[in-house]
Amino acid sequence: MFRQASRLLGRASWLRPRPFCTEVPAATPSADPAFVEAWKKVAPNIDPPRTPSTYMDPRPPIPSSLPSKMTVNFVLPYSSELSGKEVDMVMIPATTGQMGVLPGHVATIAELKPGVLSVHDGSDVKKYFISSGFAFIHANSVADIIAVEAVPIDQIDASLVQKGLAEFTQKLSSATTDLEKAEAQIGIDVHSALNSAITG
Repeated sequence: MFRQASRLLGRASWLRPRPFCTEVPAATPSADPAFVEAWKKVAPNIDPPRTPSTYMDPRPPIPSSLPSKMTVNFVLPYSSELSGKEVDMVMIPATTGQMGVLPGHVATIAELKPGVLSVHDGSDVKKYFISSGFAFIHANSVADIIAVEAVPIDQIDASLVQKGLAEFTQKLSSATTDLEKAEAQIGIDVHSALNSAITG
């Protein structure tokens, strides 16, 4: 194997650049002009390094005045519930508590817990029960909400929720292993949140 390595290293053909499988030309990198100028003062004979931000699109500008509406994107693994919807406010069930998001909200990432996500557009309020996920609030009044499961509140059957809560409560009392106890506790938490969502 080592004999072949020296033969391969002797050839220059392995050094030729190979195109990526997509063969899409890379975007022309654009460096920060102030950084390049400062770099040239310190090291005039060396090209400035290329950082990841060199290859990224610039961030959208933060509005100078507070917008009257915010944009919400609410997606699930299998569908998009809201895409680019202009709304007044969103209430999110974060693990730290209910979080109201208005236009101009500070940039935030929040983990979601089982609970009610409500989208307010004037007097119209659309409510969803979500199981878990994440919310990404951007400084330009855009909220991206990603949930594992979601269902509109008006489609939840209260009798099935009560039945599920009773089943998981019984499973928790008869659980013998830590895994069975954890599964039963998750079921109780979700069904309790469902019950609270229905009863208001």
